[in-house]
Amino acid sequence: MDIHALGRLHLRGDRFVDEFGREVTLRGINLGGDSKVPFPHGGTHLPSDFSNHRTVSFIGRPFPLAEADTHFRRLRHWGFNSLRLLTTWEAIEHAGPGQYDEAYLDYYTHICEQAGHFGFYVLVDFHQDVFSRMTGGDGAPGWVFDAVGLDFTRFAAADAAHVMQAVYDYGDPRPRQPERYAQMSWANNYNMPANGVMWTLFFGGARFTPTFRIEGQNVQDYLQGHFFGAQRALAERLAHLPHVIGFDILNEPHGGWIGISLSRPHLKKTPEDPRMVLPGAAWTPLDALAVLQGKPRQLPNMVISLLRLGVVQKGTRVANPNGIRVWQAGRHDPFEAAGAYEQAGDDVIALRENFFQHHKGEAVDFSNDHLAPFYERAAANLRAIRPDWLIFAEPDLLADPAHSFPTRLPVNTVNAGHCYEVSTLVLKRVLEPIGINLMHGRVLLGPRRIEADYRRELSQVRRCSDRVNGGCPTLIGEFGIPFDLREGHAYRAFAAGNHGARPWRSHVRALQRMYNALDALGLSAMLWNYTASNRNHLAIGDGWNQEDLSVFSEDQRLDPDNLDSGGRALDGFVRPYVRCVQGRLVRMRFDSRRRTFELIFDADPTVPAPTEIFVPERQFPNGYRIEANQLIIQRDEENDDRSRLRLTASRKGRHTVCLSCSRNASPSSGG
Repeated sequence: MDIHALGRLHLRGDRFVDEFGREVTLRGINLGGDSKVPFPHGGTHLPSDFSNHRTVSFIGRPFPLAEADTHFRRLRHWGFNSLRLLTTWEAIEHAGPGQYDEAYLDYYTHICEQAGHFGFYVLVDFHQDVFSRMTGGDGAPGWVFDAVGLDFTRFAAADAAHVMQAVYDYGDPRPRQPERYAQMSWANNYNMPANGVMWTLFFGGARFTPTFRIEGQNVQDYLQGHFFGAQRALAERLAHLPHVIGFDILNEPHGGWIGISLSRPHLKKTPEDPRMVLPGAAWTPLDALAVLQGKPRQLPNMVISLLRLGVVQKGTRVANPNGIRVWQAGRHDPFEAAGAYEQAGDDVIALRENFFQHHKGEAVDFSNDHLAPFYERAAANLRAIRPDWLIFAEPDLLADPAHSFPTRLPVNTVNAGHCYEVSTLVLKRVLEPIGINLMHGRVLLGPRRIEADYRRELSQVRRCSDRVNGGCPTLIGEFGIPFDLREGHAYRAFAAGNHGARPWRSHVRALQRMYNALDALGLSAMLWNYTASNRNHLAIGDGWNQEDLSVFSEDQRLDPDNLDSGGRALDGFVRPYVRCVQGRLVRMRFDSRRRTFELIFDADPTVPAPTEIFVPERQFPNGYRIEANQLIIQRDEENDDRSRLRLTASRKGRHTVCLSCSRNASPSSGG
């Protein structure tokens, strides 16, 4: 396919619309989970002290160019029509301020070009998790810590960050070491000192540390300026590609301490403070600032309680017991200089309890006072290169969803918020017939109730869109499940020779519930994720912090000539959906048990292109019957397009399309 064959998408109210005027549903995948770490030896299952952070390379993430065609062919075969293609600030500017990795920019551009040849829309995702690799995640380059005066080599010893490479025993034969590094514990970093400092300076340095300057700029302008410079460097390479639809500006942004009380711990959600409570130490900003100064602090210890359906306090723990100072020699805490607190011997004293909550007598709102201007600046930066790029914005993931999405955003912005089943992520169990929602403290009886709850969560994300620019589209930027359920039960079965569907039944059911909810709401979404380097190994997974959500594993690719080989739980996500509608989508629904698909749409015959439905052979192995009165039907029989059904309406009005198996077909076998 010519990369220019895909025209640009644009927005019409709350919909994506193509160059013909058809409503488009984006059903894509995040590519890939290991793009957070350098290539080839950057995975967190390998020891590192990050001393080589200025010389690393990300060329080869998500896969080497020589392998791109195989992976893209597989993803197209599975029905995806779009990619959320990960990159990081570090991947582009790791060598130092203003020093861009030109070879990596060439590589990423080539990957985007290849994606276009295979018919994918591409969303560029500037990814981060808990700020950087040095603070337990990914995103920012290591030199930013030198710029602000923090010594990241002391983070782990001072309890300023929870980093897998610092606590995991690589000589221990056990793949999982929960006493050292518990599953999903990387998220605890959002509450810890290093993240608190960096996010607050990144989004609020001008307000809270007005005299803190780096190379003549306020710290906020310095950090954001380099971040936007890296984005612009990549944007200049991609501007000629029409299928690159825009930029997801910053994955899962976090407000640091902005809007948070200086010394009151957050132990439970309340109407006054509806933030999510995480397991681990319950830090206050004052605790964190004291620890960075080398002062031990005793903190409440929070744990998950299934009995109480939430996160509760269980005892206390001491942070930084050895009193290690994290600020570099000769560098000082800018928040102390700004009057937040003062040191008093072995202790610190809060001087302004509302330091991060009020400014010049007015309450501070992170979303509208800090995040919204950030998105405005990002849009101006990118649209100076290409004015019609879409802007994909996300709320603060840990804040109250009802108030965490800005109401003032650039035109042509899309709400790209995320939605996961938190209990499945944390507990690594698909809990049936009883489900537990840890986020909201509910017991859900039966799979239908669980699916309904997930639909409510998705609806909550979509409602945020209603407040933006009169109603903007919603793209669920991430959703998905871990595949290492029950300590890798399916992997052990596969290794023992069971290559059928049975070991993946729980995974399939969980994915079906998610896609059923997306269909019911008519939402576009990007599944997390496809990792080409994934392994069926509990210590490795996607190569990052023992997460394992990839729908593909190299260890399961037994037949290189079979595009399905290597796939996991394929029946959960390889399913029919309407890609584009000649008019307006009213409803689509797939019944995986009966193998029937229903589409209802209001046709507009003035739209000069047909409705297109992806109809995978996997779900209709013996073919399918079509009921589509007064529609011209065209089935593509060419190569990779055999799964595409086209329907053309010649009259205006409502049409119903039903697909069903030609005969009683058995479910497809395999992962």
